[in-house]
Amino acid sequence: MATDNAHIKALGDIGVSIWLDDLSRSLISSGDLKKLIETKDVVGVTTNPTIFAKALSDGTAYTDQVEELAKAGSSVDEAVFSITTTDVQHACDVMRPVYDATDGKDGRVSIEVDPRLAGKTQETTDMAKKLWAQVDRPNVMIKIPATVEGLPAITAATAEGISVNVTLIFSLDRYRGVMSAFLAGLEQAKESGKDLSTIRSVASFFVSRVDSEVDKRIDAIGSAQAKALRGQAGVANARLAYQAYEEVFSTPRWKTLEDAGAHTQRPLWASTGVKDKAYSDTMYVVDLAVDNTVNTMPPATLDALADHGEPKGDQVTSNYDEASKALDGLERIGISYADVVQVLETEGVDKFEKSWAELLDSVQSELDKAGQGALAGEAK
Repeated sequence: MATDNAHIKALGDIGVSIWLDDLSRSLISSGDLKKLIETKDVVGVTTNPTIFAKALSDGTAYTDQVEELAKAGSSVDEAVFSITTTDVQHACDVMRPVYDATDGKDGRVSIEVDPRLAGKTQETTDMAKKLWAQVDRPNVMIKIPATVEGLPAITAATAEGISVNVTLIFSLDRYRGVMSAFLAGLEQAKESGKDLSTIRSVASFFVSRVDSEVDKRIDAIGSAQAKALRGQAGVANARLAYQAYEEVFSTPRWKTLEDAGAHTQRPLWASTGVKDKAYSDTMYVVDLAVDNTVNTMPPATLDALADHGEPKGDQVTSNYDEASKALDGLERIGISYADVVQVLETEGVDKFEKSWAELLDSVQSELDKAGQGALAGEAK
């Protein structure tokens, strides 16, 4: 974890951990993931249903396992569970030296609860426990969506000693609910005698999707006043999230947990690939650089940072007033923050459900092919 790249080193010096928003079996088996650790200071990995659906559609890396699962008579849900947890296990093993070197802060690999359960608290909690047990690595993180129904599941999983990556956070109010749910889980873990120092958590605050939704509404308004606000909402929202983080993790409630060995729930900037080519392709990295955060980057964003990104120190804590003014400006031109974040949460869950359906279809197709191949072999 000592890159020669000046841009990446500058980001690390600010206190930002780089996690890769990508995973496939070939990335692991080729040694490319290990290489990214060594050359680009990648110290974590995040996955989601879209990433797994893409990985399954590429090449033949999963053929042997699918054939074995077909022979065993596995259902498509069982097969997907086995395939995804196998990848995460192997990625955790590659990341283990980072986990050990950072005392568990980094070296993490995240795997998501089935997104079809986003509206079901108990089922989400049960699946989180199942994934935690199946991967069986101390450096795995279980991703739970920040839906209303997901909040009690965050508490329950944390109380069990499970390290949670809370995903799909868009609104500041919901983010405060996420932090409260995490603290409640730590309090329950403390009461039951668990070692709080082993529990880690991140809160994944989505960035570029906010700009995509807001900019669409700005363009529909079309006025010069509106257009002056393009490309500001995502960064402003995330900066105010960090302000909320600083507030919550300086309270007496937190201090009691910290004294018992607990670690803060770090903000993680997700959805950091720039979708509008009018903006700098490193905007969501450079403009959100601040201590004790994670930036999970798709490969293209990581490459852009390495090539020409120029971190300029902490760009967050001195810009809270500016961020508030940007969001206030949207309200003044008729763009409702509350509506934007609700639309984004609904769409976010829906997109992951669709990706999960694609993943199931892809695996079912492979299982069917494997089964037909086995039958043909028996017939000879």
